[in-house]
Amino acid sequence: MKPQNTAIIGAGIAGLYLAWKLSEVGHRVTVFEKKESIGKEACSGLFSERILGFLPQSQALIQNRIESVLVHFPKKTVEVKFAKPFLLMSHVALDRLVAVLAEKAGARIVLQSSIDILPQGFDKIIGCDGANSVVRKSLGLKAPQTRLGIQGFVSQKGNLNSIETWVVSRGFIWKIPRGEEIEYGVIASPKEAKNILDDFLKKENIKIERITSALIPQGLAVPRNNLITLCGDAAGLTKPWSGGGVVWGLTAADIILKSFPDFLKSQREIKRRFWPEIVFSKLAVRVVYFLGFHLPVFLPESVKIDGDFTI
Repeated sequence: MKPQNTAIIGAGIAGLYLAWKLSEVGHRVTVFEKKESIGKEACSGLFSERILGFLPQSQALIQNRIESVLVHFPKKTVEVKFAKPFLLMSHVALDRLVAVLAEKAGARIVLQSSIDILPQGFDKIIGCDGANSVVRKSLGLKAPQTRLGIQGFVSQKGNLNSIETWVVSRGFIWKIPRGEEIEYGVIASPKEAKNILDDFLKKENIKIERITSALIPQGLAVPRNNLITLCGDAAGLTKPWSGGGVVWGLTAADIILKSFPDFLKSQREIKRRFWPEIVFSKLAVRVVYFLGFHLPVFLPESVKIDGDFTI
């Protein structure tokens, strides 16, 4: 295969993973990142064990294994057990690990490089530039729906094996003990998220610090273009129930790698893989929320699920 001169816009986990794997097989890769450093800070860093299949090197970053979560509805609590344990890691450390792997393989990472128009002189361009993707906008694709994630921390010890969530409109509040501190956060509509979290913290007499936030897109955006494609948050690849997107983004990245440089083929495969998943899981979330708020008697006390895929 002729080496392709490839630009990747965005040095998040999906972009860095693609840069690493493409460079390993001899492609010339340049990653453009608008921030001055690598690492996503506004993220809880909970990833299923599947991440080890993509990044076995991340084994060294595991802080804890989470087997289940308590989901609180107004009148009922459900214990959700995970088919595959979730691993607690630092997302910043994970991103930086993959950046090192990419650079060692030959990729060039350019920081503080804000892209307003698509770079010229490349055979292929992959947009991994998040919820407000410039690449997606340049392709004329519809912007995905977004929710807002807000997180903060309290200096307090907690049981590392116990995660709790409280269901709210279009999302949930979470509590994640992280050793010497506890993380609280919310994912909800951008207009409501702050008020929902503030009300919860006031009721529980909790004051959080080091507050960060990020938009979380949802709604698959797949171009039909053999020169430009999207991956990760830029493609709206986040789970409707949790907002998490790392394993989905890496799954899509592997589809791109398998077909590279044929973007049309990978775009068809990504649609085939994720559209049924998104449609089914959106419906499942609506049903569960309806039962939780209106008919909690029909919810089980305990249930076991796959935290990444529903079908």
